[in-house]
Amino acid sequence: MMNPNKYKRQYYMPPTGYQEWVTKDYVDKAPIWCSVDLRDGNQALIIPMSLEQKIDFFKLLVKIGFKEIEVGFPAASETEYEFLRALIERNLIPADVTVQVLTQAREHIIRKTFEALDGCKQAIVHVYNSTSFAQRQQVFKKSKEEILNIAVAGAKLLKKLAEETEGNFRFEYSPESFTGTEPEYALEVCNAVLDVWKPTPDKKAIINLPSTVQLSMPHVYASQIEYMNKNLNDRENVILSLHPHNDRGSGVCDAEMGILAGADRIEGTLFGNGERTGNVDIVTLALNLYSQGVSPGLDFSEMSDVCEKYENYTGMKVDERSPYSGALVFAAFSGSHQDAIAKGMHWNEHVDSEHWTVPYLPIDPTDVGRNYDADVIRINSQSGKGGVEYILETKYGLNLPPKMRETMGYAAKGLSDHLHKELMPDEIFSLFKETFENVKNPYSINEVHFRQLPDGGIETEVTSVFEENQITTTAVGNGRLNAVSNALKKAYDLKFDLVTYQEHALEQSSSSKAIAYVGIRKPDGSLAWGAGVDPDIIRASIDALIVAINNR
Repeated sequence: MMNPNKYKRQYYMPPTGYQEWVTKDYVDKAPIWCSVDLRDGNQALIIPMSLEQKIDFFKLLVKIGFKEIEVGFPAASETEYEFLRALIERNLIPADVTVQVLTQAREHIIRKTFEALDGCKQAIVHVYNSTSFAQRQQVFKKSKEEILNIAVAGAKLLKKLAEETEGNFRFEYSPESFTGTEPEYALEVCNAVLDVWKPTPDKKAIINLPSTVQLSMPHVYASQIEYMNKNLNDRENVILSLHPHNDRGSGVCDAEMGILAGADRIEGTLFGNGERTGNVDIVTLALNLYSQGVSPGLDFSEMSDVCEKYENYTGMKVDERSPYSGALVFAAFSGSHQDAIAKGMHWNEHVDSEHWTVPYLPIDPTDVGRNYDADVIRINSQSGKGGVEYILETKYGLNLPPKMRETMGYAAKGLSDHLHKELMPDEIFSLFKETFENVKNPYSINEVHFRQLPDGGIETEVTSVFEENQITTTAVGNGRLNAVSNALKKAYDLKFDLVTYQEHALEQSSSSKAIAYVGIRKPDGSLAWGAGVDPDIIRASIDALIVAINNR
């Protein structure tokens, strides 16, 4: 039996008056991105990446556009140490990319970290110690003053060793478990660290405020960030960074609201891989910005390739419903959704091609390398005429009459329901041909001749076959198709009305084929449909009429 009484809130609200972020409705520029896939992400894997996988992943992150990449905790293990050394010694770090290394605020770990950085031209050294009430009380059993002294001692050693080591080093400090720390105390510790580093415009310090464990709703975290943003020493020389985890499933909300509250930088991972429920998903954050007309500074135009490589390196799977990146996130199976998307695509193409406003699609799938035919309109038993129409039109050049679209839609739904599977575009096209084009029995036409009458009418002589019996019939009509229709009615005593005729070219060339669609109304009022394809539009229309009669 679940017992909610065993839990209590473990977060701390800042003083009142730090909710200015609420008045802002969007993020107007991309933050500084720092990928922690190779440290936080790797540490969360059941089987950590090999050295060469890490190197390949590093190259992928560089290709995507990350300029800051945390590469590990080099003092924590030999494999972490060797990876950093490989990057440095193989000269794999581009001049415009800064690697970041993590270290606890402990002397021997900090010294080992700087040993690993030997020869690195530029790096961010990220030092941390835990500050939360729970950690102070239960883990370290130390006072606030003692915890603050650990942070200050670590900051001083970083500064000393950076001065003694060749290279361009910047500093970052995290009060780990910030979300469980009293805001006034977190501010005191961070300001004490800044007082040691004395950041300048040319060498800014990074203060990173992690939601190491999400303990509250996102608005609380945002207010905590705003409080720190407005009270940090040397704020103009400080880059305020966030490192949201996802325990409550609101990592993206924490990040976006935190940016509204004054954060300049985000640490996260591709697709949100990380400890427990994961880190914040940078793919989602970046493309959320993109969908609002803000350049994220990261390139996800080859999303399928990024997903494939990520899965190969990590052994993790990108969920089919993962925002922007999942295989099904642009897929519409619902008939009403398909209809709206198809109409929206036509509207955007012909009315407003400058801005993307297609219903149900927050971004153009082709911007991330997705294909309309394969990824957007998907047909199953839940689909409607709009989706089937879209596939037949965009992939095969067919523009069915409105009522015929309904019949074709029902045919596709019925087949999908019978097979218990999604229908691929070629299966839909085959179904169209089998249902409306290749129906040759019981009636067929072998030969047709026309003669223009003095009054403008058309006389036809039709040689047709029914159940292997051939008959030649003469009839008159106000046009060629009407005359053939009258001949068939006369020959077989058929009862129907020719109510719809539509035609168009299938290819834009002098030798192109044409397709004709014919609809006839049966005595019970229902419609039957046929299609014909031929270089001669008259022959195509006659073929369509015969199929419609066969489909009565």
